[in-house]
Amino acid sequence: MDLGISGRVAVITGGDSGMGYASAEYLLREGVKVVLSDLKEMELQEAAQRLAALGPVKACQADLSSEAGARALRDFAATAFGETPTILVNAAGVTGATGDFLEIDDEGWLSTIQADLMAAVRVARAFLPGMRERKWGRIVFFTSEDAVQPYVEELPYCAAKAGLMNLTKGLSKAYGPDGVLVNSVAPAFVATPMTDAMMEKRAEELGVSFEEAIESFLEEKRPGIVAKRRGRVEEVAAAVAFLCSEQASFITGENLRVDGGAVLTMAA
Repeated sequence: MDLGISGRVAVITGGDSGMGYASAEYLLREGVKVVLSDLKEMELQEAAQRLAALGPVKACQADLSSEAGARALRDFAATAFGETPTILVNAAGVTGATGDFLEIDDEGWLSTIQADLMAAVRVARAFLPGMRERKWGRIVFFTSEDAVQPYVEELPYCAAKAGLMNLTKGLSKAYGPDGVLVNSVAPAFVATPMTDAMMEKRAEELGVSFEEAIESFLEEKRPGIVAKRRGRVEEVAAAVAFLCSEQASFITGENLRVDGGAVLTMAA
């Protein structure tokens, strides 16, 4: 299927590994030029070097915890390939503060919201004007199953992702008339460095193997995942690429679950 986006420029945050990296792979194969961004310079450059075999890619280290960081990324991306980016994939995020609600302080809440919600606000604010000028744009945020099915030990993350889902709908209403489509994908328990770390910790705490930790987690914590496995990054990236495409030109304001059935209700 021709996605109709060859030659366009995409910015991908959180792109040095996991779902952001896989999204870059998919878009590069579709002929998109990619500006890859993340926080750690060395890992970012290594990722960009690997991806360069697939197509034009440039790396820009950016700290999105400030407005200045988002503007610096915008300015780099505007000149990287000599044209304005019209695709933004915001895959950057962290698990953030976890534990009992009564034991998580303001700093834990605010740092999680900064990384998972406000960073997305900043990059959208930076790149939306260029898309509006060209009357064409695609923004894809990464939410989570946690946005509609909160887990008590991850409430800051859940609240931030719920806010991001609401932001997706709001921006779609505000800028759809300008040709800018805004959607989100909601993965659940995908095999990434983040969930690897979670399972390694669980395996150590329970005194079991890594695979046994995954199996018990699925049984106890994610009974809705009917495939009884972690998702694969390429499964999420395929959804991202579709939402960025001309094939999705009548889809906006949606939260596309890629969760193996994890959410147990019909909620959005």
